[in-house]
Amino acid sequence: VAASTLAEQKGYEGGVIRRQNQSFMQSLATSVGLVNTGLGVVSSGVRTGITGVRSGLTGLMSVATQGAADPSASGGVFCVNFNQDYSSLGVGTKTGYKLFSLNTVDKVEQICDNVNEDTCIVERLFSSSLVAVVSLSSPRKLKVCHFKKNSEICNYSYPNTIFAVKLNRARLVVCLEESLYIHNIRDMKVLHTIRDTPPNPTGLCALSISNDNCFLAYPGSNTIGQVQIFDAQNLQAKTMIPAHDSPLAAIAFNASGTKIATASEKGTVIRVFSVTDGVRLHELRRGMKRCATIFCLAFSPDSLFLISSSNTETVHVFKLEEIKDTQRVVVEEQQGLMGWMSKAVTASASYLPAPVTDMLSQGRAFATITLPFQGVRNVCAIATIQKQPRVVVASTDGYFYIYNLNTNEGGDCTLLKQHRLDGIGEGSSSSSESAAVPGPYPGAAKKTEPVNTTGGSYAGVVRGPSAGVMTEADKISEMAAACESPPKSVLKFDDDSEFPPV
Repeated sequence: VAASTLAEQKGYEGGVIRRQNQSFMQSLATSVGLVNTGLGVVSSGVRTGITGVRSGLTGLMSVATQGAADPSASGGVFCVNFNQDYSSLGVGTKTGYKLFSLNTVDKVEQICDNVNEDTCIVERLFSSSLVAVVSLSSPRKLKVCHFKKNSEICNYSYPNTIFAVKLNRARLVVCLEESLYIHNIRDMKVLHTIRDTPPNPTGLCALSISNDNCFLAYPGSNTIGQVQIFDAQNLQAKTMIPAHDSPLAAIAFNASGTKIATASEKGTVIRVFSVTDGVRLHELRRGMKRCATIFCLAFSPDSLFLISSSNTETVHVFKLEEIKDTQRVVVEEQQGLMGWMSKAVTASASYLPAPVTDMLSQGRAFATITLPFQGVRNVCAIATIQKQPRVVVASTDGYFYIYNLNTNEGGDCTLLKQHRLDGIGEGSSSSSESAAVPGPYPGAAKKTEPVNTTGGSYAGVVRGPSAGVMTEADKISEMAAACESPPKSVLKFDDDSEFPPV
């Protein structure tokens, strides 16, 4: 009986264990099934994500291919930039760079055409033959070239990407994200390096073109709108100007280097300061309804006007005159309701809050230009063309616009001429009509095929050395001549287009 009872007990315990094992295995199978389902969902999500990334990359490659196939499209032009006196325009594209002379309204003469490498920065030194070039394929390398002789004078490499290059007849400044290199332009020696500057990914800086006031301006902070003024001639810091509450978006010197204009990322107010003591001279209201990204600020050659362009379709021209005098003249001239309101505003300025008083005293646009586009990066200037002040605008979609400017009455400016910078359509012309050949080095300009001349002949002497052949002495001489004010080569006796060989 005892043995039978023990066997039954063991059998019962074995059955319980078997049932427990079966339950455990079922639970384990269920868990494994859930894990497999989760992995399947994750795998499906990963596959979907990879498919989305592939389709996105395919779309980007398609857009890039379209832009490369059509250089005149908005993606085909990397940069547009005027020289220091607004007499020339440089255009950097996917296939090279071009230089245009702005002497007439009806025709934009192409004086240089490079087709060797993609160019993201092109800076010409006034009207000389010297041009500073940075290519997209070598963004850390700066080349200084003589585009008329197809020669590279020198090149320098830097530790990081070059974001901007600025020139005058004394200095060449290279702007990196967190440093600035100041060169003596006559021999390209590095005179000074400003290190550990606030992060400046847009390469925002300005160099005065004056020989007497050779100042460099750059952001002193990346959180507020401070402007650091550096004396590039004596290589020492000059002053710090607290210009705006928001980070800077644009800065520009006037021709004499005595004034500097600033705009913040908000883009509603433009301020003009004295470089000597940092005193605010003018506060100009660009707009009140919406913020804007200021692309360009530029003084007129006589410093009487300031022009600004942005990502909107409106270009503003401000007349820089004493605000108090202007208000007094307006009050005296206006009669009736408007005159009474002007007097009331003037009288209430003493007890109104400071922000309200500042807004009432801000200058408004003297003249405006409505562009046929918006959202396209552009540069603007007030240039003297055929002895008349003109507003010129160049955009990265490959167009150049010339507007009339009435310096007495202001108002809306009328479009005089529109040019295509890619040489297609009316208004654009090239000074080189014969077959052109690329230069002997990457970044060289296209030049017409030289005519063989006998050595020692008068024509050979007038023509000078062959294209692409420059000795070290020639390079130093060219750099020194281009830095003279005015340049020594104003008459250009060695230019065959102006003085052909006898």
